[in-house]
Amino acid sequence: MTNKVIIIGAGIGGLAAALALLKKGIDVEVYERAPALGEVGAGVQVTPNGAKVLMELGLESAMLERGTLSKGKDTYLWNTGQKRPFIALGGNAADQFGAPYLTFHRADLHRMLQDAVHAAKADAIYLDHEFERFEQLASGVRAYFSGGRSAEADVLIGADGIHSRVRGQLFGLDKPQFTGCVAWRGLIPAEAIEATTNLSGGSMWLGPTAHIVTYPVRQGKLLNFIGMVDRDDWRVESWTEKGTTQECLDDFQGWHPHVQHMVRNIETPFKWALMVRPPLQQWSKDGVTLLGDACHSTLPFLSQGANMAIEDSLVLARCLAATPEDSPHALRVYDAMRRPRTGRIVNSSAEQLRRVHNPELADPEIAKAYIEREWSAASVEDRYRWIYGYDARTVPLELTSEVTAS
Repeated sequence: MTNKVIIIGAGIGGLAAALALLKKGIDVEVYERAPALGEVGAGVQVTPNGAKVLMELGLESAMLERGTLSKGKDTYLWNTGQKRPFIALGGNAADQFGAPYLTFHRADLHRMLQDAVHAAKADAIYLDHEFERFEQLASGVRAYFSGGRSAEADVLIGADGIHSRVRGQLFGLDKPQFTGCVAWRGLIPAEAIEATTNLSGGSMWLGPTAHIVTYPVRQGKLLNFIGMVDRDDWRVESWTEKGTTQECLDDFQGWHPHVQHMVRNIETPFKWALMVRPPLQQWSKDGVTLLGDACHSTLPFLSQGANMAIEDSLVLARCLAATPEDSPHALRVYDAMRRPRTGRIVNSSAEQLRRVHNPELADPEIAKAYIEREWSAASVEDRYRWIYGYDARTVPLELTSEVTAS
């Protein structure tokens, strides 16, 4: 019987999974290596497919209070600043997909989930527990932590990110490939840029060897900046490595003055190397499975990293609740259900790099035709409809399908 689950990692995916399981009446313990919970300053987009799950978890009011409703994106050419047709990715999301499109300060989304988990079970989260390894038992799983501590449960979920130790023990070390692209990100105070930047919606600046995405968080008090540039001299895959304002400016030489102004006002510019991993062919073994970045880390070009983890959480909870007498089977069903969708998103995100960094964007006249072709409202809706339309609340569970033990 699935009476208790251990989750390794208290990030967005781990907390969403804890909440989903607690809502299904399954006991949860979350183990986090950090001595205190918190997220670095950055933004995150919760698209309608992720928002549906938050609604199912009872967070609709909280997400509307803490998030910022997206009003779509304006597209600009990198050097001229020429504005292209408005992409309505957010304004009509609730009508079109049944849930809103929201942007969050990452810390606000994380805190919202943390508060909800604590409300459901006050002592669910254990801090300062560095996971070392697990052991499969005849009747469950035992997790071992630094300092000689351990815990047992029926199921263990590795929600411990791109450098997952749980994944390493299950399937060995992975070999990510560098994309040749480095990302900059940071937050900009509204008052520093309000004269030159639209803070009511998002923007996308397209160039031949780089592109920028911005969107407001905290109801327009801050602007989230993500700039991705082709370069091969930085291979550190970490969200917390600080760069300098000058280095970031150097990467956007020749770009429009409004872009230069944004970069100069980033509070703390962080940089990380974008790596791509082929989709895993298996996530689960016996009573252990993976969730979120631990099993399907993706490039940020479709804004689906957090959303896929949030989707995983509800589908996994539904599977475990539907077959409580056979946890390994429930994990195999979850595994088989989620891999095709997440694999398609991982691959589609990688393909998107060629679309946002394209030599046709170097010449303003050629660029105009390129943007109208690749970023028209019809083209954008075509690329995103299957992503946003997914509903983890109602997708049929394949409980009777042939899912074999590994």
